[in-house]
Formats: sequence, C-alpha cells, structure tokens
Amino acid sequence: MKQGNIQISSENMMPIIKKWLYSDKDIFLREIVANGIDAITKYKKLVSMGETTETEGEECCIKISVDKDSGTLTVADNGIGMTEEEVEKYITQIAFSGASDFLSKYEKAGGDGIIGHFGLGFYSAYMVSELVEIETKSYRADAPTVKWKSDGNSTYEIDTCEGGERGTKIIMHIAKEENEFLSEAKIRELVRKYCSFMPYNIYVDFKGDGKDKPLNTTQPLYVKAPKDCTEEEYKNFYTDTFMDYDAPIFWVHLDMDYPFRLKGILYFPKVKNKVELERGKVKLYCNQVFIADNIKEVIPEFLMLLNGVIDCPDIPLNVSRSFLQNDRQVQRISKYITKKVTDKLIALFKNERQKFEECWSDLANFVKFGCIKDAEFYDKVKDIIIWKDIDGKFKTINEFLGKGEEIETKSEGAEDEKKEEGKENKEESAKTPDTIYYVSDEKQQSQYIKMFRNAGLNAITCNTFIDPHFISFIEYKAPDKYKFTRIDADVAGALKGEDAAEDSVIAEIFKNAIGDDKVTVKTQQLKNAEVPAIINVDEYMRRYSEMGQFYGMSDEEIGKVLVVNTANSVIGKIKELGEEKQKFVAEYVYLLALSSFRKLTSEEAQKFAAANLKLLEAYSD
Repeated sequence: MKQGNIQISSENMMPIIKKWLYSDKDIFLREIVANGIDAITKYKKLVSMGETTETEGEECCIKISVDKDSGTLTVADNGIGMTEEEVEKYITQIAFSGASDFLSKYEKAGGDGIIGHFGLGFYSAYMVSELVEIETKSYRADAPTVKWKSDGNSTYEIDTCEGGERGTKIIMHIAKEENEFLSEAKIRELVRKYCSFMPYNIYVDFKGDGKDKPLNTTQPLYVKAPKDCTEEEYKNFYTDTFMDYDAPIFWVHLDMDYPFRLKGILYFPKVKNKVELERGKVKLYCNQVFIADNIKEVIPEFLMLLNGVIDCPDIPLNVSRSFLQNDRQVQRISKYITKKVTDKLIALFKNERQKFEECWSDLANFVKFGCIKDAEFYDKVKDIIIWKDIDGKFKTINEFLGKGEEIETKSEGAEDEKKEEGKENKEESAKTPDTIYYVSDEKQQSQYIKMFRNAGLNAITCNTFIDPHFISFIEYKAPDKYKFTRIDADVAGALKGEDAAEDSVIAEIFKNAIGDDKVTVKTQQLKNAEVPAIINVDEYMRRYSEMGQFYGMSDEEIGKVLVVNTANSVIGKIKELGEEKQKFVAEYVYLLALSSFRKLTSEEAQKFAAANLKLLEAYSD
C-alpha cells in the first residue's frame, strides 16, 4: 500500500476562492476587519498574560482609509502583528489558521473573542483586488517590519525593513471593475452593516484630530445583563440598529451561557399594515461579527416577523445552511428562542392583561402566523389568543364561550383533573362543537351586528388578512370543539323566532320578483322584526369560493339564501298588494338585504337608486 499527501495547486485554487468563497463579494471587508480585530484580541491576551506590555495611552483600534488616486483600500490594526516566518506560515498557506496556531501556543489564553478559525478570510480580499500588499510588524521588539505582496496567483514577494509600528496593514489595490469599493460612503455602509458591533473601535478616514468618531458600537446593549438595561436604553438601541423611530411595543432579552452561548434582544415592532408585517429583520452575529439576516435554520420562520439581534459564538461565521439544518445545537438554540418569546407573551397576558390587549393589534398576526407554522408554539399560546367581540371587549375563545380562562399548567394534578373532565365531555363535544360567530367587515355587516346585539347575541371580529386561514387552522386542530361561522352565514338560524313555519306564498312572490335561480328563498320569523330580509350563504362554500378567487381559479359568486322575515310588518302586508307592487317591494327588499351582505354591483346599484327615486316620488305625491 502506498500513501502520500494530496497536492493543491494555488494557481488553480485562487480563481475558485475569488469567485466562490463567499456569496456576496462585499463581505471581504468584514473578513479583513475581523482579522484585524483578532490581531488586537491576541495582543490583549498576551498583555494580560504578561508576555508583553501595552503602550501607555494607546487605543487599540481599526483604521480604514480610501485612496482614490492610487486606487487602494487600506485596513490597518495595531494588534499582535506578524514576523516574516509567521507571514509565510499564515498567509502563503491557504486555510492555515493563525487563530488555531495561537491557541495551541497559548492554551491558557482561551479562545473567547477570537473570531476566525479557518484561515481563509484574508483571501476574500482577492474577490475585489488585483494586488494585495501586507505591511506588518510583530509585537516582539526585535522583529523587523515585513512587507509582502501578491497578485493572487502562484507567486508572492516578501522583504523586511527597519522601522514601522506594531500591527498590520492590508493594502488592497482595487480592480477597475470593483471601483465602487473606493467610495468612502460605500465603505462606511459596509462597516455599519457587517462590523457595527465589533469589540474595538473602527474608524474610516482617521484624521487623529480628536474629532474622529468610530462607526461601530463596541458594547452593544445585548452584552449587558438584562437587569442592568433601562427601558430608554432598549428603545435607543432599537432605533439605532433598525432606524425605526416608532418605539417597539416590548422586547425579549436573551441571555444564555449553558448548554450554549447566546445573547440578543428580540423586539416586537408596531405594525401598521400587511407590508410592515413582512419587514422583520433578525440579525445574526458571531462574537459581535455580522453573519446574515433572517437565517431560518437558527431563527424560527415566524419570529422573522420581529426585529432583533442574536449573537451566538457557537455558530461559525462561514457555514453552509445544510450544516445548520442538521446541527443539534442549532435546533436547541431555535427552541430556546421560541420558548423565551412564548414565556414573554404568556407572562404579559397573565400579569399585564390591559397592556396585552392594547398591544394585540400589533401582536395578533405574529402570534397567529406562529401558531400555523409551529405546532409547539400553538400548544403553548392557544389559550392566550384574544379576539375583540362586537361590543369592543377582548376575550379568549374560552371566555367568549363562557368557559373561563384555561391556561395550561405544569402540575400533574391539574393535568389529571383536566383529562378526567375531558373524558366526561368527550362524546358530547365530539357531536356538538361550539359555534363561534364572527364578523369579517364591521361596516359591511353592520346590519347583521345590530340584529345580533338586539337579540342579545355576540360575535368575534376576524378582520385581518390572516384570520380566514387561522380560523380554518383552529377548526382543523380541534374539529370536535369549534365551528366558526361568519355572521352572515347562518344569522337566520341564530335569530330564529318561535314560529318557524314556511310561507310558500311569500316565498313564491320573492322568487318571481328576483328571477335568479342562484338565489334560494326561504321564509322565517326572526326575533328582530325591524329587518324585512337577510341573506345567508353556506360558510364552507363561501370559504371555498373565496379561496378559488384568491388563486384565480374561479370568480363565480356562490348561491345565496334570501331569508324573508315574516315578523316584519312590510312582509306581513305584501300579500295584500297588487302584483306590480308585490314585485316592486320584493325587488327592493332583496336589494336592501344584498347591500347589507356585500357591495352592490353597478347594475344592482342603478336598480336600487331607481327604486329609491320611485319611493321618493310616491312619498311626495
């Protein structure tokens, strides 16, 4: 058997690195700056270990400068620096990690705060550069300054000289086709995006006149303990991070050290419309270095409706999403984040019910979307979901049905008691699920709402875009417990009077007057005598039709049922009228009922206007 080492040709490797190392080429700045941050971190660790002494009054920082005339972008740090041997070791060997080598030499220093571990970050510079130079001087007093340069192909030049200051400069000669990176505004934008929380100050176009301000925040609020953060600090951090000047309604501070390290803050923003609901952005960081927005493998999909910052050192900077999908630690992190959000919502409901109700318009879609997307989340929050009834009061489904509050508890006794109660009522509930009437448009359905109020009945309001999906979801989850019916689907059944006898004569008058075989006419005595007729449609046929219209499969209107109220005085006298007047009254009553059910078509509106004009003429005679 023969063994040997696999040989990698840098000449063939570099084009691959330039094109495929990162999905976004502007991430090169993050990698170069992160290397500088690591160099400073290593230097600080050596100082703390007594391996070297720190220069009095020196600020350890990153300085970035743009020179359009020479076409260069320079990133300089005053960190640990490198010797000639180290440059050849760390730079000329692709994927040789200087961080790993440092930690193997100084085990007691620990790896906290060191960002890079793969030894590839430096080569990202070649994604935008035609030539890269390095000027570096080691912290060791006797080490000379080292100069290195390469065009990214198979050769490089290296030399030494006297003088220079401790640290490293990466001088990138930007390729002509990438000259956008010679714009100071562009560089500032990238620093804010990728480096906004890095632990040492980052300056662009440093002048040293005492007026320079760093572009980053070295101590973001999430690194502080929750007990040390004020409400004002939370709001200011939110505004600065997300440029949203509407204060968030509340937030969840994440702080975990074991079994994984994670810190962060998730904010619940005010939501004015559907578009804003989709604006959420959760920024993922590793050791204060930006990784990406909205990585669903780490952050549950429904939580991406929020704004937030999560920093997890246990997730490497550069990792494939397939790795994240299958990593157990990542799955545990995702569950932890969901649990913290759930606990916050339940605590708010139990302890600050009024505030919970005030926030509900902003929370509702987020919570409902979360329930549909995450079964565990639904099981935990289903009993704190509230609905506004037609009297403007917020109630849970159990409160609406008069069953009180039933928030799940963890005690075994309560669980056993609940199971026993469930056994007793299982057969009855399976046969007769509770009907919950709901309103989808308070203005359009105002006539139905008035009839419900007059009859002492109640209904909930479902007027957001997600509600049709959510009530179907609840019915699917608990088919033996709940049946949702829109207020105009079976109002006749809900308001049925004592006399339910059918009047075939009146029914025939209306059938002939309407002349539409898609409209079924029924007569019924209703509790509310003021209304001459109402329109009902089958709940599930209407839902099916609306779904078809949404997906462009059908735009046909479903069949309607006109319920003529025999308790109404006008209807009671219709038999006594002549044929022409019977037709006029029946048509008018139908259009009146139709206008309370939906918006009239142009043809229907013209008929209704003409009928009203005829009434005015008759009244003025």
